[in-house]
Amino acid sequence: MKKPKIVILGAGYGGLITAVRLQKMTGDNEAEIILVNKHDYHYETTWLHEASAGTLHHDRVRYDISSVIDRHKVEFREDVVIEIKKDEKKVVLEKGEIDYDYLVVALGAEPETFGIKGLKEYAFGIVNVNAARQIREHIEYQFATYSTEEEKKEERLTIIVGGAGFTGIEFLGEISNRIPELCQEYDVDFNKVRVICVEAAPTVLPGFDADLVNYAVAALERKGVEFMIGTAIKEATPDGIIVAKGEEVQEIKANTVVWAAGVRGHSVIDKSGFEAMRARVKVQPDLRVPGYEDIFIIGDCSLVINEETNRPYPPTAQIAIQQGEHVAKSIAGLIRGKNELETFVPDIKGTVCSLGEDDAIGVVYGRKLTGAKASFMKKVIDNRSLFMIGGAGLVLKKGKFNIF
Repeated sequence: MKKPKIVILGAGYGGLITAVRLQKMTGDNEAEIILVNKHDYHYETTWLHEASAGTLHHDRVRYDISSVIDRHKVEFREDVVIEIKKDEKKVVLEKGEIDYDYLVVALGAEPETFGIKGLKEYAFGIVNVNAARQIREHIEYQFATYSTEEEKKEERLTIIVGGAGFTGIEFLGEISNRIPELCQEYDVDFNKVRVICVEAAPTVLPGFDADLVNYAVAALERKGVEFMIGTAIKEATPDGIIVAKGEEVQEIKANTVVWAAGVRGHSVIDKSGFEAMRARVKVQPDLRVPGYEDIFIIGDCSLVINEETNRPYPPTAQIAIQQGEHVAKSIAGLIRGKNELETFVPDIKGTVCSLGEDDAIGVVYGRKLTGAKASFMKKVIDNRSLFMIGGAGLVLKKGKFNIF
């Protein structure tokens, strides 16, 4: 009897936990499991802001996929997904095609530029390990060059962060900690450095608790961060950005622009003809695609509606991991003849936003936390995601233990 073939696209939080759970839930001859990923490593997306600022080495944020999967049960293919032919039950890869009985799409996100002119050409995005390395090296180069050039260009020491959501605020926390070290290393006057956060919304961290937002803004301002709230970036140029607040238009010169104001689902979603909004598919309560009982979509490519608020749940790592666990359980049931699948209900234990190595804000189990306590919880959360995928061994290898 032919074994059902399960293909998982993407080894981010959702895809990797799906593979790890399925290898535990299925017998040796019960299913053929194939995991496809662009690289042979997984990276912790929620740590990229640290690698981008240079407060954490880029190798710390990634680990080999082979170290957490059972190669006797899961076949790993390092390849790039081009298109999903859902009616033919095939996936087109750069190196060929692959058919499936069950498909899990967990391809992650891509930057959303909202059509702003010049962003793709002149702004950096905190999107993957290599992009994080590029940002870190670029900022260090600006400091090094400023200290050696005869005619000082102040824009070399101006860093603009577009967006005051979680990614933007966490990067600001790290880079504001890193700047005093860079100033000392390259003999640069700290007072010459400008870090500016530009946010089109009327508040930092929209939708977050107001008291915690005020704490975060005050903490970052003490470190020298300038906030331009209710201000939209209209264009990125080779010399910086053009912003507008109401009728007032202003140019800010800067050699470093980091865009952190939004993501969309993967472009493969649109290319494959799924009905989607910003490349995110509104999935059924069991995480399957409407009309396609053999396709599950999770993580950044899925849109799951919170029935209480009638709004989508945010595409967080916490939810992606829970979706991966849910899908693994569902597929294990399907291959054993169970056709009634359970509804996915996220169990949101809390949300923590880092403000640097030893500071953070968050709501955990309904309690508001700030400072060292919130920072401690952030590291606990980071270690927990490692444990869920790779157990204690991965935590010991990659975990964060400088808790206080």
